[in-house]
Amino acid sequence: MAKNYYEVLGITKGASQEEIKKAFHRLAHKHHPNKGGEEKKFKEINEAYQILSDKEKRAQYDQFGQVFEGGMPGGGAGFDPGWFWGNNKPEGFNVEFDLGDLGDIFGDLFGFSSKKRAKDIRKGSDIKIEIEINLEETLKETKKVISLKKMSVCSRCEGRGAEPGTKIDECFSCRGMGQVQQIRRTVLGSFTHLTLCPECGGEGQKPEKPCNVCKGEGRIKDEEDIAIFIPAGVDTNQIIKVSGKGNTGRRGGKTGDLYIRVFVKPHPVFERRGDDLYLTKEISLTQAALGDEIEMPILDGSASSPQGKTKILLTVSAGTESGKILKISDKGIPRFGGYGRGNLFVELILKTPKKLTKKQRELLEKLKEEGL
Repeated sequence: MAKNYYEVLGITKGASQEEIKKAFHRLAHKHHPNKGGEEKKFKEINEAYQILSDKEKRAQYDQFGQVFEGGMPGGGAGFDPGWFWGNNKPEGFNVEFDLGDLGDIFGDLFGFSSKKRAKDIRKGSDIKIEIEINLEETLKETKKVISLKKMSVCSRCEGRGAEPGTKIDECFSCRGMGQVQQIRRTVLGSFTHLTLCPECGGEGQKPEKPCNVCKGEGRIKDEEDIAIFIPAGVDTNQIIKVSGKGNTGRRGGKTGDLYIRVFVKPHPVFERRGDDLYLTKEISLTQAALGDEIEMPILDGSASSPQGKTKILLTVSAGTESGKILKISDKGIPRFGGYGRGNLFVELILKTPKKLTKKQRELLEKLKEEGL
């Protein structure tokens, strides 16, 4: 598993360069071998600092989880054994080397080649957005059209990155391979290493004349209307993936995906718990004692009955106590990705009158005499 350099230094991903530097010096002082620290931990701290303190390497690491120069990923680029050993450097230990070279070499041997990295560089990034819906909209699949600012294919060059009528030439430096060879010297000897071609960025080709609109990118910042379908039963914090609707890649690179995090608004009548709905309903003293049929709202997604105004009759049995919960089957939320619906649970609360008319008081006094 790739190392999390931010965790190594104990900082957040948004840390400033000053915060990175302070964290490094504090940890390096604490874990320096001359002060009894572990050599392995000290090297790990140095490795993290070498990547995060370099603007270009940090950008690559944030996007891909690795860097394209210096291996492992980023390895111990720039690691100076003399600085590591301080005044206690062993006699004869004069070789300066890049620990990251080994990671790059082994990466190429096991398939993590620069060709794959070049393909990843051209790929468009994913887009993450949030959307808010009403509880009624969870009852059935809902279509929404959103306007999204994103990288789209350049209409002038159709994504080629070259002016119309001009050619895209093979890169002179790498001969179309997207990779160039470098000879790296390590403690194990010299190795021939493949790395991204700096001339074409690993693409193997360059426009003869870059597009005047997109400047050779093959994509431009644009606004696009995208239709999304929100499935029935969706709940807060669920994520919907729309493939191929993220940012367009450079010069025909693969388009990223769109991820939509859903938030369901609280409802004024119903409380949602999973696929079930809950509400409370007040009943009078006589309804609780004698029983009755009462009107009960149910959730209805139709435009003609917003906010649960569709109603059904619910039977209250004689002798019902306050706090009794009644279940109405299949009147909850559709089960996400499944069949059927949840249930509606109604808690009956006995309403005690705060003011009585003279007649009501007389009647209650008579009931009291009867032992009620």
